[in-house]
Amino acid sequence: MDVLQTYLHWRQNDCHLNNLFDTCFWKLVESGKNEIEAHEILKGSQKRDKNELLFKQFGMNYKTLHPMFRQGTCLLYAKVQVVCKFDKNGDPVNRPQRKLVKVRSENIARKSFWDKNLSLLEELGRFEEDIPKIRPEYVESFHFQDKLLLSTWIVVRIDGSHFHKFSDIHEFEKPNDIAALNLMNSCAVAVVEEFRDIIFGYGVSDEYSFVLTRDSKFYERHASGIVSVIVSLFSATYVRKWEEFFPSKELKLTPSFDGRAVCYPSSKILRDYLSWRQVDCHINNQYNTCFWMLVKSGSGKKEAQNYLKGTQTQDKNAMLVQYGIDYNVLPEIFRFGSCVFRDERSKSDSDEGSSKRVVIEHCNIIDDDFWEAHSWILDDSS
Repeated sequence: MDVLQTYLHWRQNDCHLNNLFDTCFWKLVESGKNEIEAHEILKGSQKRDKNELLFKQFGMNYKTLHPMFRQGTCLLYAKVQVVCKFDKNGDPVNRPQRKLVKVRSENIARKSFWDKNLSLLEELGRFEEDIPKIRPEYVESFHFQDKLLLSTWIVVRIDGSHFHKFSDIHEFEKPNDIAALNLMNSCAVAVVEEFRDIIFGYGVSDEYSFVLTRDSKFYERHASGIVSVIVSLFSATYVRKWEEFFPSKELKLTPSFDGRAVCYPSSKILRDYLSWRQVDCHINNQYNTCFWMLVKSGSGKKEAQNYLKGTQTQDKNAMLVQYGIDYNVLPEIFRFGSCVFRDERSKSDSDEGSSKRVVIEHCNIIDDDFWEAHSWILDDSS
């Protein structure tokens, strides 16, 4: 508990110090100082100096600022009585429930704050005494060092979380919704454009794999930092671009993605990984094409699953032919998935033509032809 207490004390104190500095800094800028001058004035100043500056120059008492700015915000569960029904006399019957509430306090690591919030005591435990001094180095010593192996290709794979439910609620076309796939690709392009260390992306359905260079120093190769920033940008872009691809559909659920980072020591093994994902794309797409063709023709879902159980590729192709479908002429985006990368052969119109345009292609990445034609992607010369 002492580690948790120290951590909370540290983070809230950091909130206070940063807000005090920022309040002084922007007041100075608003008063006519430029940002360099404001930094120079505040350099080396202590809390008391900043409080005096605010009061004497701007008539501000820092302690009267909104508590959210000075203290931050706590979210915790509290037990509340909720009316669940009424008895035969019409009187309300209450039941205790856990409700998420927002709480602000001057010191969330203080024993008194903990003691008056019973849910914290019950679920986490009791603070024995208040902390006299903040020791951030003590808390930081517990940080997990999740650095990825040097000189290896980093692959960050993200997957949609509960996307079966998400696609059903938004009535995605089965087996493939071209608008949904194009939205995923647009998000992938945004990620590749934003992070220069990403040299290639491969996506299918609700998943995407992003390849970072072997010598990447992105987030000092900390897996948690790399994964979180890629997943968060992808998720945010998905929401921001939703209306562009689904102008007549309201976004009813918040999309979310999970992610993980894996290192591959050689280009050959990296290509094996990407080949595996493309083979999986083909297998899943062929199965889903058959499955939904059976369902749309009147079969139940369980019946369609039983019909396809144990069938091989040639069996499924033959079945599709009976429905007038040649699997090999279906759109390449369905059969091959999508590749996103910077095209060395072209320049974008922006940035005075100095940046390479990010392109989307739907092609075979299992055979050598693609990699020979795009040799710069997995350039081993470095």
